[in-house]
Amino acid sequence: MQLYLVTGAAGFIGRSIAAALLARGELVRGVDNFITGKRANLNGLEAMEFIEGDLNDPRVCAKACEAVDIVFHEAALPSVPLSITNPIATNQCCVGATLNLLMAAQAAGVRRLVYAGSSSAYGDSPTQPKHEGMLPEPISPYAAAKLAGEHYLSAFSHVHGMETVVLRYFNVFGPHQDPTSHYSGVLAIFCRKMLAGEVPTIYGDGGQSRDFTYIDNVVHANLLAASAPAEKVRGKVMNAATGSRITLNDTFHHLRRLTGFKGSPLYAQGRAGDIRESLADITLAQKLIGYEPIVGFPEGLRRTVEWYRQSEEKSHAAQAYPSLEYA
Repeated sequence: MQLYLVTGAAGFIGRSIAAALLARGELVRGVDNFITGKRANLNGLEAMEFIEGDLNDPRVCAKACEAVDIVFHEAALPSVPLSITNPIATNQCCVGATLNLLMAAQAAGVRRLVYAGSSSAYGDSPTQPKHEGMLPEPISPYAAAKLAGEHYLSAFSHVHGMETVVLRYFNVFGPHQDPTSHYSGVLAIFCRKMLAGEVPTIYGDGGQSRDFTYIDNVVHANLLAASAPAEKVRGKVMNAATGSRITLNDTFHHLRRLTGFKGSPLYAQGRAGDIRESLADITLAQKLIGYEPIVGFPEGLRRTVEWYRQSEEKSHAAQAYPSLEYA
């Protein structure tokens, strides 16, 4: 039976991939240092072997990769604004850790590594939709760091024959995404604020658009990439998204209806490193791994709001009755 390693297993996407693997009855090992991951995200993953550690430590990487067949590398410091204020930390978490992991995976005989790439690699080119043949133009340290990870995967694929696959994610959202940080995904922040009756902030005029991709689609793409024939996917880079886009203003109106929020957003100056338009061409993923989005944006948004609403209700109940446990 294959053993799967999920890095960043206490994070939003890593946790979701691990849960899907466990639901299939797979053997799963997770690793996380809890810089951005949450211990609460491990609830429900008790069948997963877990290592608490930092991938910047080669010993942690070696232990994590032992006897592993396939790696899903989700660990990173996923924030454009944070990368601008602290590019060194971003480089350590996104580049140094990835290189350590690749070296350990190669030494342990890992067969395939699926990497969480980022649509930020495309930069702010006016060309839409973004396709994998475009020249990358990163405009933030985070984008540059994620792209560097892609290049290291390509090098290890060529030099060591490792089966590496890159999935470039486009604005992933859904349950378990942290809504409490200034650096969190915009939909997570909007959901938390609007459910609490607080005014959300839109940076810029709100006309910027995103290919918002519900988490189940990204999990689906990862599982397909892990099982596809090597001759089709080795060394490949593919977009993982929906192939459709929506503006932040329209997204706000959808959320206002779903949350019951009565106010208007606060508009603020646009942030450095933010991209105006983002739309994926998913043709290559359709061709190589048979990928198709399985949950559309409206349904994904509805599920997300409901999850945050239930989480908030559980939190309030736990505060009111601290002797009770809520899973």
